[in-house]
Amino acid sequence: MRNSSPVLRTGLTVAAAALPLALAAVPATAGPGISVSTTGSTVSVTTSACTQISGSWGTASLLTSSQGSFAQGRQVTLSGTSTSQSAAWSSVSAGTYTVIVICSDGTTAGTQSVVVSPTPSPTRSPSPSASPSRGVMGGTGGSATDYGTVTLVAGGTLVGAGLLGTAWYLRRRNKPYRF
Repeated sequence: MRNSSPVLRTGLTVAAAALPLALAAVPATAGPGISVSTTGSTVSVTTSACTQISGSWGTASLLTSSQGSFAQGRQVTLSGTSTSQSAAWSSVSAGTYTVIVICSDGTTAGTQSVVVSPTPSPTRSPSPSASPSRGVMGGTGGSATDYGTVTLVAGGTLVGAGLLGTAWYLRRRNKPYRF
């Protein structure tokens, strides 16, 4: 009798469990060697695929959806070191763009699409006409009035007198009636 099927099933189970982990470990880059990011209206690209030739790392171009070639886009010269080169475009309006990086040796480091979100415009909201100067004070029962020291001492005295009166009444009630 063969016992190979439980071993085979166990091997397949381990492989199926390891597959999502292996796929999750792969970085999500759209080009073979570029990484594009946006911050507000600034688009930046980083690569490590280019080598410096005659003092130049290469050029990056930002193309709109209506532009078809590298030369039509907004071009920026790459700057950086032998481990990382980068370029950035500022004041980019909202829309979908394609970033292409061409190294100084003529090879394409990568191409990636990026979406620039519109920046929210500040909206003016009307302020209420009768707003308290300090807002709602959470620890004092939602009161917005700043009471003086005399008022607080009088209130504390009344609370203390009430506690003493309650204690006296309960103690007198617990004692047996004496003649």
